[in-house]
Amino acid sequence: MHSFEANTMTSAHWWLRAAAPLSISARDNAQAHQDQLTKPQGSLGRLEQVAIHLAALQHRVKPQIEQPHMLVFAGDHGIVAQGVSAFPQSVTIAMLANFVQGGAAVATLCQHQGIALSVINCGTATACEHLTHIHHQPIMPGTHDFSQQAAMSREQALQALALGQAQVERVNAQGCDFLMLGEMGIGNTSAATCLSAVLLAKDVAALTGAGTGMTGAALSHKQQVLTASVARARPHINSPLAALTELGGLEIAAIAGAYIRASQLGIPCLVDGFITTAAALLAVQLNPSVRDWLLFAHHSAEQGHGVLLKALAAQPLLHLDMRLGEGSGAAVAYATVQQALVIHNQMATFTQASVDNTHL
Repeated sequence: MHSFEANTMTSAHWWLRAAAPLSISARDNAQAHQDQLTKPQGSLGRLEQVAIHLAALQHRVKPQIEQPHMLVFAGDHGIVAQGVSAFPQSVTIAMLANFVQGGAAVATLCQHQGIALSVINCGTATACEHLTHIHHQPIMPGTHDFSQQAAMSREQALQALALGQAQVERVNAQGCDFLMLGEMGIGNTSAATCLSAVLLAKDVAALTGAGTGMTGAALSHKQQVLTASVARARPHINSPLAALTELGGLEIAAIAGAYIRASQLGIPCLVDGFITTAAALLAVQLNPSVRDWLLFAHHSAEQGHGVLLKALAAQPLLHLDMRLGEGSGAAVAYATVQQALVIHNQMATFTQASVDNTHL
């Protein structure tokens, strides 16, 4: 990170401000409460840990989620010109309409569970302002082809981060107390893969997966394109922000900005799959204090996701071989988070149930 970025804490560098603090006393009291519930201690495993961690984040022994919100950020990627996706860019706009019409997987899951859903256009290759019920905030008509040049300018990268910041501030003002972030953008597994490879100093080919369904010779071609893209970009990268500028996506940047702002405002975030985890990695490298505010929904079937999870010391709640993206895995895992809270908040204690726990 450039020294001026690290040392300047003005509003122009909002992403560097520390995340909200956790409550150690609430965490300890929540653990003590768990230990008194009518079950052997630790027998509900990760469900117990989720409830205790949310207690620390919410500063109360019995945490609640009352106004969850799913933000789906969409953007196009110039790299698709190199044949790295099985679908054309027109699918991005078609799916935007599908989200707001309620037909997409994430939309059905949100509707079923009472999760508010917002769709944000960060920059599609073809203008789509005619679509209604979408927050149109395009920064540019999709990124440049990063196999040939930087994906975006530094100014555009900062605009995209700030777009995520602004959307979180909007839903925070509405009372949102739990966030899930999704994405849509043909070619975004390529951007997430290249960005992750640079941020982790890993071989990009080893992280490259099928994305929308690339196999065989097509997958090999994708690996070659991404390897060449990273080789082009590396000499220009000396910070996480520079990596975003060279190889990122508008929606990936917005999601990273959203994670950072949510952590500063004290809103827990449930991270979805490969692309949103790449955005989480970027957010944590820009601001390490963000990490405490991230819960991880699932282990995606996408090739590089396990590497990212390990780098973030993340233990996802589910492993369902999902690789759809769009926030769908987070929406599925949200039910598990709610169940963890039901158990924590509503189970009887040994005293309440008049159960002898001396032998447990």
